[in-house]
Amino acid sequence: MNENINNTITKEHIEKYIEISRKALKKAKIAVPKKTHFYKIAEDALDMAKRYIEDAEHFKNKKDYVRALSAVNYAHGWLDSIARQGYINVDYDSTLFTIDDLE
Repeated sequence: MNENINNTITKEHIEKYIEISRKALKKAKIAVPKKTHFYKIAEDALDMAKRYIEDAEHFKNKKDYVRALSAVNYAHGWLDSIARQGYINVDYDSTLFTIDDLE
């Protein structure tokens, strides 16, 4: 067993990941026509990401870092999912999204 594995979640970890997800959410622009079902999907996904980021902040403030990390990871999962599906335009920013193989 590797004794050097870091198994501690710190406030700084949470703040870093919340900031990354906030930047990703700010960069995300809906890329599908407004009067389509796909637009509603994109809107809902962006709203979910926003809400999970807010949850992450809430849990961080309560010093519940495990739930904070879970919430921010879930938020970013929403963003990555709709970016990969093409529902949002992210300018192929692979520093904020997992889209390296889509360029």
